[in-house]
Amino acid sequence: MFKKIEAIIREEGLDDVKDALRNLGIIGMHVEEVAGHGRSGGAELSWRGTIYKMDMVPKLKLTIVLSDRNVAKTVDTIMKAARTGAEGDGIIFISPIEDIIRIRTGESGSDALSYPGDIDQKIFDAESKAV
Repeated sequence: MFKKIEAIIREEGLDDVKDALRNLGIIGMHVEEVAGHGRSGGAELSWRGTIYKMDMVPKLKLTIVLSDRNVAKTVDTIMKAARTGAEGDGIIFISPIEDIIRIRTGESGSDALSYPGDIDQKIFDAESKAV
């Protein structure tokens, strides 16, 4: 079936994550500006001797829907590209998707999700050559 990956990452990590996903064969994704905080509760900033508490830190949310067989590779790629080792690197959520329907064509399921050159096509081509 399908899974939805939602990755909350640092804003400055977007280009690295996008490039890594593109190299993997992930073509479609959505990016939203979000704000929130995790265990740290936010950040403290100092300006002109005054400390300001930022309890809602700006982040980006990437949303990717893909076939089950590509989840582990995709999550690993996001983690490697987004990790700085510092607090606030982000978090990844994985959820099941019941169905997908492309509005323009009415295609559903894997037909609605596939694009020429995407990760599923790369895997299919590699499996065909191996046989």
